Amino acid sequence: MVSFLPRPIEMLMSTLLIAVFAAPGPLMAQSHVASPAEIQKQVLAAGQTRQHQEDTVKQFVSSPEAAKAIKAAGMDPTRVKSAVSALSDQELTQIASRAEKAQADFAAGSLGERDLLLILVGIAILILLIVAIR
Repeated sequence: MVSFLPRPIEMLMSTLLIAVFAAPGPLMAQSHVASPAEIQKQVLAAGQTRQHQEDTVKQFVSSPEAAKAIKAAGMDPTRVKSAVSALSDQELTQIASRAEKAQADFAAGSLGERDLLLILVGIAILILLIVAIR
C-alpha cells in the first residue's frame, strides 16, 4: 500500500486510533452518566421547588381580600387555586416570581392595597386563561 503521509505521522495516527478503539466503551460512557443518587436529588429538588412555587401562588390568591377581589372580577377563588396545579413548571415559575415581587413591594410600601389587588386579579385571570387554553 502506498502512503502519502510521512512515517511518523502514520505511526501517531495508528497509535491514536488504537487508543480510541481499544478503550472500553462502558468506561468512557460512564463519565457522562449521572448516578441514580444524583438523579434522585435533582428530581427531589425540582419537586420541592415546584411545591414552594405552588404554595406561594396559592397563598397569594387565598387571603380574604384576594377572594373578595377575585369574586368581584367574576371568578371563583376555589377554581383559581385549583388551576395553579395545572400550570407548567415554566408558567408556575413566572407567576410565582410575580406574586413574590408584588408581596415584597406591598410589604415595602411601594404598592398600595388597591394596586396589590389589581395585580392579584391579573394573576388570577392569567392562571385561568392558561389552563383554559390547554
